[in-house]
Amino acid sequence: MSIGINIEKAKEIQRDRWRAARTPILAALDVQYMQALESGDTAAQALIVSRKNELRDVTETPFPSDVPADIAALWPACLNG
Repeated sequence: MSIGINIEKAKEIQRDRWRAARTPILAALDVQYMQALESGDTAAQALIVSRKNELRDVTETPFPSDVPADIAALWPACLNG
């Protein structure tokens, strides 16, 4: 009997890693947004909103394949800080 890998579970684990990585980035962006709001910098506000939306949508990133190594290796660029 061989041991199988639950691909859907592996994908969910990777998405959970992305969620954990984006949490501090979103918190820092919240601070930056408040600073931009206080200074009236609407261009910075728009940029920050765009970046936050990209981070919120990160869990919708498609996986390139159902190969476990590919799932584990996928790291969206927006999570690099």
